[in-house]
Amino acid sequence: MTNLSVADATLMHQEAAEAGAVVRHQIARNRAAMAALGERLRTLGPVAVTTLGRGSSDNAATFGRYLIETHAGVLTGSTSPSVASVYDAAPDMSGTVMIALSQSGKSPDLVAAAQAAKARGALLVALVNVEDSPLAAAADVAIPLCAGPERSVAATKSFVASLSALLHLVAEWTRAPALIAALNALPDALDAAWALDWSPALPLLRDARNLYVVGRGHGYGIAQEAALKIKETCGFHAEAFSAAEVRHGPMAIVENGFPVLLFGQDDESLDSVAALAGEFAGRQAALLIAGLPQGTPGLALPSLSADPIIQPILLVESFYRFANALAVARGRDPDRPPHLAKVTETI
Repeated sequence: MTNLSVADATLMHQEAAEAGAVVRHQIARNRAAMAALGERLRTLGPVAVTTLGRGSSDNAATFGRYLIETHAGVLTGSTSPSVASVYDAAPDMSGTVMIALSQSGKSPDLVAAAQAAKARGALLVALVNVEDSPLAAAADVAIPLCAGPERSVAATKSFVASLSALLHLVAEWTRAPALIAALNALPDALDAAWALDWSPALPLLRDARNLYVVGRGHGYGIAQEAALKIKETCGFHAEAFSAAEVRHGPMAIVENGFPVLLFGQDDESLDSVAALAGEFAGRQAALLIAGLPQGTPGLALPSLSADPIIQPILLVESFYRFANALAVARGRDPDRPPHLAKVTETI
């Protein structure tokens, strides 16, 4: 059996391919609940939003932070679960909203932090895949991700579902027609993004030992997720950076042949990210680019033209197909990474 056919047979491949259908179902099922939540948020007028998640869910929360701050204009930050679960403390959260994201909804530290935030005055919103989970039961408002069972340890469709749920939430909160239109276009665009072929990048990363993944703004959370998935499924070190942050200390080790995957989207950040590609090229990096203008230095991976809000979501969908194929090419099983479990019982 060839590497290509092996890659197509993995659970990761099968589940990531379902993202478009998952989001299509999610939007339809949650339409009324999201409209009601949007009205509740407009009435509340929260002074701040906090997010809560681990791993891929926390990466999705990064996307949500940029989305909320740029469109709802509300200060947003990430909560440290250990404040409640380890230190048995919780700040006053009156007038705030906590958005807790989880596939399983079972991790003890997340549930403890969510319960503590609610007890201290936060409106607790859970975006969770397992609808009868402890996190969903604790929430004031529980919104199902509708991803269905995810058997591969590597989360894929549940991550995309988290992004679409955040987009749906902010679209209903702000009642922004452009966000609603982008949300409605997302399922078909995800199907198209899955079909894109990034296999020309395989030779550059088949034997890699390090990788920088770089994005900016709404694309930064996608860079974080891509770096996590490389570590989980492909078994080598990958680190995510903001396109602004990487110009400081991290740039010092980029030299001849150092692999870099650079993501962009067609918004106000695009020019600075494209300029960064030139800096990487000047250092002779092994540069892969996606979502950047034609003529930008680097090996260009195919991407779709779309509203810049959903472009990062489409990029991660294409990336998942590539990461799965790369893992198989490196002789690894992306469904069963060593030393990892589907539910992490962090305390």
